Amino acid sequence: MVPDEAPPCPPEAVAAAETLCGGPVALKSITDRRGSAVWKATGTAGTAALKVGYGEGAQVTAREAGVLDRLPGYNVVSGTHEGAVWMVTPWFEGPSTWGVFKAVRETGEGLEEAKAGAVALCRTVAALHDSGWVHSDLQPAHGIHTRKGVILLDLSWAWREDFVPGPEFRGGIVHLVAPELAASINVGIMPVTPSKAAEVYALAGSLWTCITGRWPLDYETAGIDTKEIGPAKTRAHIANRRIPLDISTPWPALQDVLRPVLLGRTGDRPTAAELGDLLVAL
Repeated sequence: MVPDEAPPCPPEAVAAAETLCGGPVALKSITDRRGSAVWKATGTAGTAALKVGYGEGAQVTAREAGVLDRLPGYNVVSGTHEGAVWMVTPWFEGPSTWGVFKAVRETGEGLEEAKAGAVALCRTVAALHDSGWVHSDLQPAHGIHTRKGVILLDLSWAWREDFVPGPEFRGGIVHLVAPELAASINVGIMPVTPSKAAEVYALAGSLWTCITGRWPLDYETAGIDTKEIGPAKTRAHIANRRIPLDISTPWPALQDVLRPVLLGRTGDRPTAAELGDLLVAL
């Protein structure tokens, strides 16, 4: 039977975490939402992330494990337990991109560190694209800045020509979906096919949000309550470019680089690598 609520951490997953971490592990609950529960497992020789997908989240977790198994640089062990799907990966220590920009948002300081973080994120996304993959759901929390570089998380919807998402894929978080993807979804093209250009839009939007603390589109000025109208109608407005860009400019120089990416045509967007180069030149 597939559980509707988070099951206990499967013993097989704990055993895999103990193998990775060296001996018995202490489990700390991190999140439990939308059919996915995550624990941090700490042992004597290391730390691991343990994720269990249950209910509707089981298939999503199984797909993420499949993606990580195909990507270079990721180590994943996965299995099933009583209808749930679990996976164990190393725990990546470091702030998210959102965290790297904390001082920028709160005090206007830390610009050089934040710029370096933005460039590192762009280069990591560029490397992913060069390998033939698209993350498909970039968000401010999905890049972890470790000592060895940026690691991308939450790759459940990652796309490659021979490994496409299922029909439940809706283009990633609605607030960062590119207009052309929103248009495809709204006319019923499912599963929608992500692209590197659409990913660069989400990359620029994520960095904009990290700077301002707001989504890049100004729903308030457009008179839109996204919670009231829901994702589908929000995507319709995005597809028709009915929502203006947020006018908050705490970091004008960097936002001047991002603005054309968010407002321009699909074919005029830079690549992720080119966006990184533009930021380096600031």
